[in-house]
Formats: sequence, structure tokens, C-alpha cells
Amino acid sequence: MIAVPVAFQNLLTTTGSMVDTIMLGKLGENTVGAVGLCAQFSSLMLSCYWGFLGGGMMFISQYWGEGNKDGIRHSYGILFMFMMSVAFIFAGLGILAPEKVMDLYTNNAEIKEIAVPYLRLAGFAYPIQVLCMCMGVLMRCTEHVTIPLIGGIASVVTNCVVNYILIFGHFGFPAMGVRGAAAGTIVAAVVNLIIIVICAKVSHIPFLFDISEHFKWSAALFREFLKRSFPILCNEIAIGVGNMLINVVLGRQTSQIIAAVAVFRVIEGMVIAFFSGFSSAASVLVGKEAGAGNHEDAYRRAIRIVYLTSFIVFVLFMILIGVHGPMFRAMSLDGASFGHATEMLLIFAVLGTVRMGNWCHNDTFRSAGDSAYGSILEITFMFCMVIPAVYIANFALKLEFRWVFALCYCDEVIRYVMMQVHLYGGKWIRPVSESGLKTIGEFRKRHGIKEKV
Repeated sequence: MIAVPVAFQNLLTTTGSMVDTIMLGKLGENTVGAVGLCAQFSSLMLSCYWGFLGGGMMFISQYWGEGNKDGIRHSYGILFMFMMSVAFIFAGLGILAPEKVMDLYTNNAEIKEIAVPYLRLAGFAYPIQVLCMCMGVLMRCTEHVTIPLIGGIASVVTNCVVNYILIFGHFGFPAMGVRGAAAGTIVAAVVNLIIIVICAKVSHIPFLFDISEHFKWSAALFREFLKRSFPILCNEIAIGVGNMLINVVLGRQTSQIIAAVAVFRVIEGMVIAFFSGFSSAASVLVGKEAGAGNHEDAYRRAIRIVYLTSFIVFVLFMILIGVHGPMFRAMSLDGASFGHATEMLLIFAVLGTVRMGNWCHNDTFRSAGDSAYGSILEITFMFCMVIPAVYIANFALKLEFRWVFALCYCDEVIRYVMMQVHLYGGKWIRPVSESGLKTIGEFRKRHGIKEKV
């Protein structure tokens, strides 16, 4: 009931991105590559606020399980403040310094010339998109998932319609090209926000509009929120920077490879979007039980959901492999670019399944209070193993692109084994709620966990 609506909403959003790519593909491979690189900047923004979002989900879901209404309101207020701060910083960079931003991602002058006007306009959508995300997190953690889905549907439909009109200049409007796509992103974000606010008001969704209470948090809660969120924040920022460094390599390939990477990122986004629905469900269901003090239920749910999510993602990969040909051709890939995108998809189908398993482990640990273990592993392997391997393969050994790309996932199997050991050990249940703290000692004693509360 939680996973499917969230997965469907995220899939709709990603489908909208795929439609954008199909439309922009009619303007050429360079246009597809340029907008794809701008999407990587958006992904870096997501990495920066995801640390706070992970902390917010931990506190809100646990307080929801405990029935602590003030805890939910105050945690949401802290989450709102941090997420909107990140949104405005990235909006400022995109609007005021798009040239500097794109210099980080590619040295291709033609692609940068296309990307800069798109990013300058799309930056206005960032604060609205993040606000919708923040409101959606509160509703998901309190098991109200329908309204974000309705807003997502309206947003995707709006984006597709406005893009069709403004990219190509239909119904008397001028043909704006990539700027039309950016304008469509802004309009879609506004529609999403309006739908969420209206539906939440009509449905009397709790906590969302208690604005006077959101910012009355105690200093102790603020410190605890930062303490628990800090490892996640470091993880997401470090991984965002690490991915940016990898994208520096991917952005300095041929135009055909850059276009293939842009299309692959859309497909990757579909998988991640679908997966994140189940990962969100894991966070809510496990965090809720941990917050209520039902640690045995949290432990059993976590194990079941990790394996269920991995299996579902693997099935999705098999479906995508079966239909990849028409999808890639619809996004204007052919010849060398089609071949490169196919190779990336096949590599991702194998190693990406393991990656999604690692992410589900990590989200589950975080929801139960352990924000450090998975973060430390991911940062360490990214900077000590993955990035050096990718750079050496590309610049020193000058290997073919398929091998360079495969090395982006060279740490996943090792981390999966370490995550499994930690999962069955049970040390990751570290509640923040009073109800959870009261029963954690008994749980640790039963499982032989020698650790102080």
C-alpha cells in the first residue's frame, strides 16, 4: 500500500523525463547530451538535501510509530529548513552561474552552448520541486501516499503538454527548443505544488499545515537531528561529488557516448524511481516499528523487504532488456550511440541489481537509527576504489568505454556481503523515540548484541 503508489509516482516522473528526451531527441544528439548533463547537476542537488531527507524520514517515521505528534511537527520543521536552504543555493548557481556549472561537466563547446540557457531557466523550478518533495516525505512517513501520487500525475501530464507546445512551437507559441523544455519543468512543478496543497487541505492531512508548530523544536531535538543526519549528509554529498567526478570522465567522451549516457540515465532513473518506492516503504515500515518499540517486527520486516526489493528490481531489469530496442530508437539513438547504451544497460542489469540491494540495506538501517554504517562503507569504497579505478582505466590505460563504465560498479558485490553481515547482526536498530529506547535493551540481550543504549 505504501510502496506501489510511491513507485508509480516516481515512475511517472521518470517517464516524463523519458518523454522530454524523446522530444528533445528530434533536435539532435547534442541536445540530448546537454540536457542529460544538466540533469546530473539536479542529481547533485538531490544528493545534498537527501542527507537531511534521510534524517527526517528516520525521525518522522519513528515518531509516527510512537504517536508523538509534536515530534513529527518539529522534525518536519527542521527538515523543511534544511531542504529549502539547499534548493535555493542550487537555484542560485543554476540561474546566476550556469556557465561555471557546465564547465565542471564537459569541455564540449557545442553541448555547453545548448545546456547553459536550459539550466539558467530550469533553476527557477528547483525550490518548488524540493518543497513538493519535502511535503511528500511527511505524507509518506505518516502513511498518506495518495496525494503525492495525484500531484505527480498532474505534474507529468502538464510537463509533457507544455513541452510539446513550447519545444516545437505549436498552437501559435514560438519554438523555444531546450528553453521550452525548461519552461515545461517550471510549470509542471507549480502544478504539482498547487495540487498537493489543495488536496491536502481538502483531505485534512495532519501536521502539514501546522506551520506555527513546525519551528518550535528544542535544542536537544535539533542536535539529535543533526547528529543522526550528519553521516547521511556526508554520505550523500560525498557520493554526489564522487558521481560528479565520474561524470567528468563520462562527459569527456565522444558525442555519441555522451548522448548514450544521457539516454541511459533516463533508464537508470526509471529503475531507481521504481526501486525507491519499495525502499521508502522499508523506511516507513521498519522505522515505524522501531519507533513503537517493536524491534523484532522491525528486524524481520527489514530482512524480508531487502530480498523482495532486489527480486522485483531484477524482474524490472529483465523487462527493460526485452524492450530496450524500441525505447532507445524512440530517443533517437542509432549506430554507435545505440550500441554504447545497450552495453551500459546490460552491465547495469547485473551490477545494478546488487547496487539497489545495497541502497535498500542502507535506507533500512537509517530508518531504524543507524545512519553511519552504510554511509562509511559507501564513501570509503567510492573514493578509495571506484573513482581511482575509473580514472586509471580511462586516462592511463585508455580502455574501451564499456570497461570504464563497468568499473563504476566495481565495489557493489563487496559492499553487499558486508551489508548482509550487518543486517543479520541487528546492531542497526538504534531508536530515537522514547518507546523504542525502553525496549531496545531487551532486544539486544535476546540477540546477544553487546552495546550500550
